[in-house]
Amino acid sequence: MKMVEVSDVFFVEYGTNLELNRLTQSDDLDNSVNFVSRTEKNNGVSARVEIVDQKTTIEPMTITVAGGGSVLSTFLQPVPYYTGRDVYILRPKVKLSELELLFYVQAIRENKFRYNYGRQANKTLKHLRIPAEIPAWVNDRDLPNFTELSRPESLTKIDDFSPEEWEEVKLLTLFRIKKGKRLTKYDMNPGPTPFIAATEYNNGLRQYIERDPIYPAHTLTVVYNGNSVAEAFYQDQPYWATDDVNILIPRKKLSMWFLLFVATLIRLEKFKFSYGRKWSVSRMKSSSIYLPHDDFGNIDFAYIDDFMKSQNYSKALI
Repeated sequence: MKMVEVSDVFFVEYGTNLELNRLTQSDDLDNSVNFVSRTEKNNGVSARVEIVDQKTTIEPMTITVAGGGSVLSTFLQPVPYYTGRDVYILRPKVKLSELELLFYVQAIRENKFRYNYGRQANKTLKHLRIPAEIPAWVNDRDLPNFTELSRPESLTKIDDFSPEEWEEVKLLTLFRIKKGKRLTKYDMNPGPTPFIAATEYNNGLRQYIERDPIYPAHTLTVVYNGNSVAEAFYQDQPYWATDDVNILIPRKKLSMWFLLFVATLIRLEKFKFSYGRKWSVSRMKSSSIYLPHDDFGNIDFAYIDDFMKSQNYSKALI
């Protein structure tokens, strides 16, 4: 396949170079725009900000590339936006379809291994090699429509959300808490079993391995060691978990909605821990969370389920 430089296909320009701490964040969709930074999460969007009169927004269907930070995090932006510093804008020199733009997004990302925090892409981005021609199969693909998935599972509105009235519950009363099992890279042959690691990405999944699962589905995994302490995930299929992860196995039948709710509460405890202060099994067994209770002093499981079902994107979980 013939290769050309990024600058042969795109105009490579510096973004709006704004500082998020000097902007006003806003949830008003009519008077705000996405703020794209050097993050590799959420399509590069780290906030919604009010429109700045003297700054023209960048037009949609352009590509953003992080020159520093999470170097070469590359995304197609579907709506107008601003950018932070060290974010570059790629405008196609000829008209490209959305699928073709997404093809080039991935082609640029494939160069990510060349960079790190100390080796940025500010000077070399325009010279990266990408395919000169777009394969025929690209435009034969169908773009997924996520409109339905973004909706809540239930249209019931929960108005009495009052965390200050919730009551303390020991994690140990809800779960049996265990530690994962160490597995060396030498023993990780490709296979069908999810391997859950000490990471904050991809629901904790690092890879699939040729091992029998050691923990059941419908459980929570919580990172207790490393830089991602307290990252909690719901696992919907049997898996193997590394020894840097704690496993929370329900003591009685609990709904998926309840477990997802608890996972969020566990993440909110992140500020208490760090690489030097790990959330070990012994510490977790003495840890508590706060949950809503009914008039009889019992955990209000029905309320929690209804609340979770009322959240946007909950329909995607069914």
